[in-house]
Amino acid sequence: MAFISIQEALDKGKGNVHLHGWVYRERGSNELKFIVLRDSSNIIQCVCKKTDFSANEWDELDKLTIESSIELEGTLHPDKRAPTGYELHVKTFQVIQRADTFPITKDQSTEFLLDVRHLAIRSRRLTAVMKIRSTVMDAFRTFFKTSGYYEMAPPILTPNACEGGSTLFSINYYKHKLYLTQSWQLYAESAVFALEKIFCISPCFRAEKSKTSRHLSEFWMAEMEAAWIGLDQLATIAEECVSFIVQEVIKKNEKELVILERDVEKLRTVTAPFTRITYADALKLLKEKEKINIPFGKDLRTIEEDLIMKHFDKPVIVTHYPKEIMAFYKPKDPKHPETALCFDMLAPEGYGEIIGGSQRDTDIEELKKALKKEGEKIENYKWYLDTRTYGSVPHAGFGMGVERVVNWICGLDNIKDAIPFPRTMLRYTP
Repeated sequence: MAFISIQEALDKGKGNVHLHGWVYRERGSNELKFIVLRDSSNIIQCVCKKTDFSANEWDELDKLTIESSIELEGTLHPDKRAPTGYELHVKTFQVIQRADTFPITKDQSTEFLLDVRHLAIRSRRLTAVMKIRSTVMDAFRTFFKTSGYYEMAPPILTPNACEGGSTLFSINYYKHKLYLTQSWQLYAESAVFALEKIFCISPCFRAEKSKTSRHLSEFWMAEMEAAWIGLDQLATIAEECVSFIVQEVIKKNEKELVILERDVEKLRTVTAPFTRITYADALKLLKEKEKINIPFGKDLRTIEEDLIMKHFDKPVIVTHYPKEIMAFYKPKDPKHPETALCFDMLAPEGYGEIIGGSQRDTDIEELKKALKKEGEKIENYKWYLDTRTYGSVPHAGFGMGVERVVNWICGLDNIKDAIPFPRTMLRYTP
């Protein structure tokens, strides 16, 4: 007996097939029973006639519950009234496991659904999101693989901060205190002197005391680093990468975008190049268009990013943020030393920053000065500073928040639905 997926059956369109899956919906009468079967590929309506089964078999069908697992054999018939355009007229079946009463029903709270995420992940909506997430990660990898980059796995346990000590998760490592990684960047900057063009997709951790719909404590970063490039080249790579990812999702996940009721036409406009503005330009836009006066040197909050993006229908690259508020590794712009050679990519429709990147400072004394200002011990970064002592070259890189990109592409209300099992300040189960 050869089983095929529901989607393969729908593509076949006729004939006898064997399917297995889970009961997604069920209803019926004394004479007919309708089972909507789901598997990872799709759903199909299955029709059981009482006259085709023995009394015991009919009783077993009648007792089927939501999420029971079952094997079915039957013939396919087109039916426009059916959810996916076909019905399976069932000939034989076998119940693999009759599920207890499923705890998830309509109109339940977001918090309850997060409490039972191990079950809620079966929903068509979350299944669609996870498929798109898979495409996003695969597309990132494909983009850089085909551009001659090497994939490099970074350590998860690190002795140093990369994005500020206030968001570090500390752990006991034998007799030492280490931290969960905030980013692969410092290690990428070491490896780039060997491999020149590298990327990774890995988990990162930040102990941000935030309860917003945009923050996670554990998330995945897709990052790249390359030697011999500057800010302009880096921004071009970023916009081409994001364009490729979005178009791959449109091509491979049309069905999932429909399930999520996503406006695909908005995504079709996401093609490189993107508009580039400086931080100073952004302040000017906010002042002239939104009547908000932000003093130079203040970081842009979510509210300001959203107001900026009201004026654009695809991502925007904001460059040259104030040096004073940037991480230690971001260098001054020689032409405008009050700014750093860095950028953020902001997504439209109120989804905020999805990428952050910069050139890397190659001046050892400037790096030491910036580290001291952040309260870091220079000796802890000796290994990192060695990279500037032995054959230093210009280099740059960026990090893309996988969940932030998935959140935007899927049009989700909360980033917690962009990852299988979210971890936040208040949520660490299931």
